[in-house]
Amino acid sequence: MLVLMSSAATILGQNNGGGAREMVPAMFIFGDSLIDNGNNNNLPSFAKANYYPYGIDFNRGPTGRFSNGYTMVDQIAELLGLPLIPAYSEASGDEVLHGVNYASAAAGILDATGRNFVGRIPFNEQIRNFENTLNQITGNLGADAVATQLARCLFFVGMGSNDYLNNYLMPNYPTRNQYNAQQYAHLLAQTYNTQLTRLYNLGARKFIIAGLGLMGCIPSILAQSATGRCSEEVNLLVQPFNSNVKTMLSNLNNNLPAATFIFVDVANMFQNILLNARSYGFTVVNRGCCGIGRNRGQITCLPFQTPCPNRNQYVFWDAFHPTEAVNILMGRMAFDGNPNFVYPININLLAQL
Repeated sequence: MLVLMSSAATILGQNNGGGAREMVPAMFIFGDSLIDNGNNNNLPSFAKANYYPYGIDFNRGPTGRFSNGYTMVDQIAELLGLPLIPAYSEASGDEVLHGVNYASAAAGILDATGRNFVGRIPFNEQIRNFENTLNQITGNLGADAVATQLARCLFFVGMGSNDYLNNYLMPNYPTRNQYNAQQYAHLLAQTYNTQLTRLYNLGARKFIIAGLGLMGCIPSILAQSATGRCSEEVNLLVQPFNSNVKTMLSNLNNNLPAATFIFVDVANMFQNILLNARSYGFTVVNRGCCGIGRNRGQITCLPFQTPCPNRNQYVFWDAFHPTEAVNILMGRMAFDGNPNFVYPININLLAQL
């Protein structure tokens, strides 16, 4: 249950406890397992990571992050001078003053996505949870004060991976028979547009939207390949989604007064990392550090499984998710990167607007 402060000054965020000045008052986060930090822990769900070896390199141990340590948004929060943003399911008191993370493993843009994992919090429900937070803040601080501060906050949204991996590509879903790749990408973009506009109508103004990565290159897909190479079929399948999202964000920038949407090109980031793996210090790019059959990378880590010792040399932590080393690298690329990785401006410049 969220317990919020009664003074307007408490939401402004003076420092993160370590003396660093925050660039923005807060960051609100929406997404899936790539940035979930514990919202699925108490759900009746198969999509959980609140056990070792997850969090093996995180100072708080296993928290529900699908990583050995930091996620991408953890790194971005640090670069912004913010403390690590708490999960909605656990946030209380002063913890919510710098933002809330609503992300949920197996969640998608479409409500039906991820049902094979049972419990998860789809994007529509994540927005409703943000409304709950907003209502409580507004009740204490007043609508005008909240609106002023929200306009300065960052809203990070990373959705869509599960709409392919745990919907369109799943044999127990009818989606692939109902839509071709272009039609499905159009459906997702249409739904996404409505959801992002809803956040705008609630007061959000500064948006960071993460595109989909090279999903044909993740170990769970590579494990199904006879050649062990990236699946061009899967990579081509998700391209229309990224293209549609770029067009959608351009339209939103033009049509929503005072809003700024930036696009984080995760696919280009990943391609850069894979092509220049050794220069970044990575020696293993095609399998996860842990998971059943580490060479095939078929599932997530088993409880108390011993992972690889040289984790910083792996691109992938398990069959689906990057290691902390990659998450930190991508967070830095998004924060200070050039237009090859984030555009029309990077997060650093967005925070300063």
